[in-house]
Amino acid sequence: MDQHESRNFRLYFLGVLLAAVLLVYLGVLYSVQVVHHQDYATQSVHSIARPETVEASRGVITDRNGRLLVGNRSTYNLTFDPSLLKEGEDQNGAILRLIQLCQANGVDWIENLPISRQLPYTYTLDQLGDSVLKRRFLSYLKALDPSREALTAYLLQHPETVAPRSEDDPPLPELPEPEGELTEEQEALRQRQLGEDLLDLLASKHLTAQLLTAAGITPQTLLEWMREDFDLAPSLSLGEARLVLGIQYELYLRRIGTTVAYILAEDINMEFISLINDGGYSGAKVTSSYAREIQTSSAAHILGMVGPIYAEDDMEALRAKGYSGDEIIGRSGAEAAFEDYLRGTDGRRVVSVNSDGKITGEYYTKDPRPGNNVELTIDLKFQQAAEEALAATVSAMSEKDGNTTRGAGLAVVKVGTGEVLALASYPLYDLAAYIQDGEYRAQLNTDESMPLVNRAVSGRYSPGSTYKPLIAVAALEEGVVSLKEKILDPGYWVYPDIVAGTKKWTWYCWNRGGHGRLNVTQAITASCNTFFYEMGYRLGIEKIGEYADAFGFGRTTGIEIGDAAGLVAGPEEKEARGEIWYGGDTVQAAIGQSDNLFTPLQIANYMATLVSGGKHYDAHLLKTAKTYDNSQVVAAGSQEPSNVIEISDSTLNAVKTGMHNLTKTTLAPYFNSCVVSAGAKTGTAQLGGDITNNGCFVCFAPYDEPEIAVALVIEQGNAGAQLASTAVSVINAYFTPDEAETLVTGENQLLP
Repeated sequence: MDQHESRNFRLYFLGVLLAAVLLVYLGVLYSVQVVHHQDYATQSVHSIARPETVEASRGVITDRNGRLLVGNRSTYNLTFDPSLLKEGEDQNGAILRLIQLCQANGVDWIENLPISRQLPYTYTLDQLGDSVLKRRFLSYLKALDPSREALTAYLLQHPETVAPRSEDDPPLPELPEPEGELTEEQEALRQRQLGEDLLDLLASKHLTAQLLTAAGITPQTLLEWMREDFDLAPSLSLGEARLVLGIQYELYLRRIGTTVAYILAEDINMEFISLINDGGYSGAKVTSSYAREIQTSSAAHILGMVGPIYAEDDMEALRAKGYSGDEIIGRSGAEAAFEDYLRGTDGRRVVSVNSDGKITGEYYTKDPRPGNNVELTIDLKFQQAAEEALAATVSAMSEKDGNTTRGAGLAVVKVGTGEVLALASYPLYDLAAYIQDGEYRAQLNTDESMPLVNRAVSGRYSPGSTYKPLIAVAALEEGVVSLKEKILDPGYWVYPDIVAGTKKWTWYCWNRGGHGRLNVTQAITASCNTFFYEMGYRLGIEKIGEYADAFGFGRTTGIEIGDAAGLVAGPEEKEARGEIWYGGDTVQAAIGQSDNLFTPLQIANYMATLVSGGKHYDAHLLKTAKTYDNSQVVAAGSQEPSNVIEISDSTLNAVKTGMHNLTKTTLAPYFNSCVVSAGAKTGTAQLGGDITNNGCFVCFAPYDEPEIAVALVIEQGNAGAQLASTAVSVINAYFTPDEAETLVTGENQLLP
């Protein structure tokens, strides 16, 4: 073959090869575009159009010096997403397989169905207390037909179950008497309506294991009803069914159906993630997240917790703010109070996966934006010192008399700002342990001393004689007494407006021997009841009420975590109870008794208002909220007083002097060790009978230029003077901080 023929052959061969390649390409293209067009199109849409929410980190919470209180830790969660199940695939089977994987690897999964997980099945309602979890369980029982009918039948036989226990409880329903004789069917309908009305009154506080059992709803019976409700296969054993029903119950509470993912297990490790990825678990996916990490064992009653959104939440309002149904929100404390600042803005990404479910690519359509950082007004070191001082005093009292159920509350407010510097409630508890340790959580939920209650803002106590400085201010400013006037205290006080020949109304001073003649300053120091009986009589209850309101009593303080309004003694409240207000009630109210009930925070804020010269600020915990990089302040705590009380310099000096003199006389053994001069007032709240009195104490420091006001109440703490040592410890902790804390902290810095 010559050279020319050889070249033609090569060209011919290359042409044939190229034609063959083109034919193969066209064949594949035809197969993809025509023969298997629908299959590949479906797979393409499924893999590319899988949008996912990218969780934004929550803002951190710090104290006023930048010391971290609550932060975040990157985690991975096992999420069950029913939408990932193939058509016709058994959801219950997929759930069981995942739970068995968790069991085999010692991974705890999330569910709060109040039935034990092992035989013999028992209710665990007592561990829930009167909590949100208990209310959710009741809502399910009312929605499940068999349990609804059983509860209705029981309540018809035992209406006393939901009978009113207090004035706040609704009355029992009453059906009108029928006109004429009813048919059997009409009477049945009438009884059914009554049963429905009774069921509406059934609240979580009524729900007990005993009630359910009496109604024929044993744990085993309920599990069988739930099996039918959630369509569990008969082949599942009762033990397997119990595990699956716990998750289905949680899915029901969230009303997620088959559209929203549910976090089955949180904070899983890499080894467990590998098992999930390699095991082909239907409905399962691993999602990245952030776990809240409590950085301190103090301030448990302030910080609060986060949790999921549930059906009873106002979903319309939450959706208006951009929430989806599966987000984590602040449920209590600062986490809830500052939710709008702490919450980040979630991002969105589109993830592509192949036919085996493996991720082949992803891109972001919206970047996540972390939440704002919230700086509280409290000082962590000072908060710790206040908690320790309060705990030491209460523990010593309990050790002495054996009363281990007493509680206490303490509040410290910065004068002239309303900033809360410390807020302590006893018994104390560890918030991190409460969140992580189920056994510890159950113990606290059932503890009769109620450690979860924040007594500093929710405990309502009679102020006793700590109320007398307010009465002194009112009396002097209203001109019913002068600075020079002295009133004789013979040890008792007789009501002046007694009709001749009738029995005299007499009230006694705590010092039955009398204090002699006293002016207002001396009366404060001596805490003379007789003097303040007279002031109450001269002022009248309406004027006392006006000053009480101006100082913030009888209404909430404004603190963001919420508090009790308390109660100011007066005719309206008493008449609402069907009782009569007498003149004697007025004089009792003037010494802090009668119906007066205030919180420790209200008392501290009232004293801060008084010694500031009458500037009343709302109590608050927010110092600032800053963007996640601390580059911009987005919010700050209240800067202006909510109202101003007219207090002359002479009145202020007279009251402050009376309180200061108390620290130099009766309370000198305690205040001799105080590092600054101070003013104080004790209070003893009588509880009646053989019950030991509550102890109440309020003080301010320094005397000349007050910076802080401290108030504390110890239940059954006896005379207020016994609380003086605690107050001195708190004052000293504030004015003698640790050396490290005296250094100037750089702006926008976090301390370890």
